[in-house]
Amino acid sequence: MKAWQIDQIGHNNLYLKEQTIPTPGADEVVLRVDAFSLNYRDKAIIDGTYPLPMPLPLIPGSDAAGEVVAIGKNVSGVSEGERVVTRLHVQWLDGKASYAATNATLGGPLRGVFAEYAVVPQDGVIKYPSYLNAEQASTLPIAAVTAWVGLFKHRQLEPGDNVLVQGSGGVSIFALQFAKAAGNRVIALSRSKEKGDYLRQLGASEVIDSTETADWEQQVRSLTDGKGADVIIEVIGGSSLQHSIAASAFEGHIAVVGFIEDVMATIAIPWMLGTNVSLQGVSVGSRADFEGLLAFLEKHRINPIIEATYSFDDLPKALAHVDRSPLGKIVVKVRNA
Repeated sequence: MKAWQIDQIGHNNLYLKEQTIPTPGADEVVLRVDAFSLNYRDKAIIDGTYPLPMPLPLIPGSDAAGEVVAIGKNVSGVSEGERVVTRLHVQWLDGKASYAATNATLGGPLRGVFAEYAVVPQDGVIKYPSYLNAEQASTLPIAAVTAWVGLFKHRQLEPGDNVLVQGSGGVSIFALQFAKAAGNRVIALSRSKEKGDYLRQLGASEVIDSTETADWEQQVRSLTDGKGADVIIEVIGGSSLQHSIAASAFEGHIAVVGFIEDVMATIAIPWMLGTNVSLQGVSVGSRADFEGLLAFLEKHRINPIIEATYSFDDLPKALAHVDRSPLGKIVVKVRNA
C-alpha cells in the first residue's frame, strides 16, 4: 500500500512511501480508506506550527471514512465489511476526558490516515449514516463534532437564540447548518461577498463584512436589538476573541475552537464581568458526542459542504487549497467505494 509520511517537519518533506498493509492488534481494526478530509490541524502538524510536538516519522491525518477489512481478536461492536468513519480522540468515550485521552489522537501522536489502509483502535471508528457517501462522512470527525459540541454540549441552544459564526470554513459551515436546523437565527462574518452570498443561501439571516466593519461586534448588537449573540463559534483567535466577548449577550457562550489569526489573545476582563459570558475551549469531543451528532444528522438529513475533492496523489495540492480559505471542506478521494 501507499501512505503519505513526513520524516521531518515541513510540507516539502511530505512524500509517498510504499508500506506493508497493517495487521490489526488485538484491539484494533484495519480500514481500507475510501476518502479522508483535511483540517487546519493537519497542515499545522506537517508544517511544524502545531502547539504540541509530534513524533517523527509520522503518517498525518485524522479524518477518514472507509471499509473495515480486518479486526483484532478482542474487537467487538464493529465487523468486517462495515462502513465506518474515524474519531480523533480514540480513547475518549464519554464525560470528562483525561489528559492521556485528549492526547491520544490520530495523525499525531498516533499513526494517521493519509494512506490507502489505516490501523485504528476499535474505539476510534464509528458507523456513519447510510445517506452519506464516504467523502461526506470523512468531513465529520473534527469539524462537525466540534461544531455540534460548541453549539449543544456546554450551553444548550434554545430555538430563536442568536448564533454567530465566523467565516466559511468547515466548523463554521457545520455550525450554521446545525443552528438553522435547530431553529436558531444565524449571523455570519465573512471577508468575501461571494462567500457571504453563499452563507445566506445556507441559511444565514445576516452576513457582516468584517473587512468593512472592523468593530463588527457593534453590528451584531444592532442586528439583535442590543442583546448580542447567545452563542459564538470563535474560530479566528487572536484579537477576534475580544470582539466576540463584546458581541456576546448577557450570559452568552463563546466556544473557542481555533487560532487561525494568532494563538495568543488579550481580553478586557470588565467586558467578561459585565456580560457574565462563558468561554469554553472545545477540543473536538468524545465518542458519546459523536453519537449525538450522528443522531442529529439522521434526524435533519444535513449534507456536508465540500468545496473540492482531490485524488490521493494530489494531497500536496489539497493541502495548499486549505491555505486559500475554502468554503466548507477539502476532501481527498483514495478509491472508488
